[in-house]
Amino acid sequence: MTDYTQQLAGFLAGLRYQDLPPAVLARMEELFLDWLGSALAGKGQHPIPLFERYAERMGPADGSAQILPSRRRSSPYFAALVNGAASHVVEQDDLHNSSVLHPAAVVFPAALAAAQDLGRSGAELILAAVVGYEAGIRIGEFLGRSHYRVFHTTATVGTLAAAVAVGKLMDFDRERFVDLLGSAGTQAAGLWEFLRDAADSKQLHTAKAAADGLLAAYLTADGLSGARHILEGEQGMAAGMSSDADPERLVDRLGSRWALLETSFKFHASCRHTHPAADALLALMQREGLDHSQIAAVTARVHQGAIDVLGRVVEPQTVHQAKFSMGTVLGLIAVYGKAGLGEFHRHALSDPRVAAFRERVEMRLDPDVDAAYPQRWLGRVEVLDRQGRRHTAAIDEPKGDPGNTLSRDELADKFRRLLAFSGAATDAEAEILIQRAWGLRQAPSVAPLI
Repeated sequence: MTDYTQQLAGFLAGLRYQDLPPAVLARMEELFLDWLGSALAGKGQHPIPLFERYAERMGPADGSAQILPSRRRSSPYFAALVNGAASHVVEQDDLHNSSVLHPAAVVFPAALAAAQDLGRSGAELILAAVVGYEAGIRIGEFLGRSHYRVFHTTATVGTLAAAVAVGKLMDFDRERFVDLLGSAGTQAAGLWEFLRDAADSKQLHTAKAAADGLLAAYLTADGLSGARHILEGEQGMAAGMSSDADPERLVDRLGSRWALLETSFKFHASCRHTHPAADALLALMQREGLDHSQIAAVTARVHQGAIDVLGRVVEPQTVHQAKFSMGTVLGLIAVYGKAGLGEFHRHALSDPRVAAFRERVEMRLDPDVDAAYPQRWLGRVEVLDRQGRRHTAAIDEPKGDPGNTLSRDELADKFRRLLAFSGAATDAEAEILIQRAWGLRQAPSVAPLI
């Protein structure tokens, strides 16, 4: 019988920096900058000040790790907690398609906090992040589509991804990685129910995943044991959280398939499930020369996962909830030509044209789109104009996908816009941070970052 956990743990323990191809190193610097922009963009955004206040109340007044939005210092645990919350709040952080995991929002907050605490280099941070991504993506794929219907994969799997990143910084061997997975997996939690109520739970999800992953690693380093088969065991994660788990995905081409290269950058500031349709609608309107007022109805032909997540939001009550409303996102695209942070905060809830367009949008399950998901996120829209004419558009690779990725110049531009949005750094500081990201592999230290 194959011991998948042992195989995965062996890979995590054995991977060395010199094993990483140049493309992996370059992409990890890009993912790091993209994450840093998202984390800093969270400054002042509800509910991030609540997490900062909690860290001030419960954590030390000073410490070895940096809370990025406030620039305060605290313990690694509380730095990971706050930075994890901030990383996901503006919905601009990365996504891996087939695992439906947002790796950066959980891996980097934990890994950076531990790297600052342990005095590790930029190269060591990169290696830790690589194992976090590679393990997290495979565990997400292992748990399958059924898991994502109820559980927020970034919360559940994210706890393990964060844990193994920190474990790598601590140079865990195979057996310690097995213990670590057990202690991280038993803490894994995070449910989608919050979307119905416009609740703030999504930020709690990433905060706890990052912090609990770090907690598991530090306790494992001191000798805490964990379940030996938390993933595929009789009472493990798959047993309780999935009906279509595939253990082979845990060890899929370890060391030859670099799954992090498959990660997508977010172009629009909304749930990734909206992006394919948003790109398709924008392309159609530009092709046909249509104005939003000329459109009578839009049908977004989508996969079931999009319906499961987005279908819960009927009339958004908050900006964050609006990012999970297909109608609102397409309304912003139709009226303003984009759905960035500014559009969401200025217009998503207040522009009657956006609200009216939202009412003209429906989602419909498309068997072909659903069959391609989650490996590919296809964009298909049908538009009925006021003249009774029907138009269609198809996008196979939304902007930001690996085959339609953002260049370094585009990533730097996105970073500047994110920091300008929150005021988290000056223009001069932004340029320094960009250069730090591009030189991360040569950095002797990652403390302080800003």
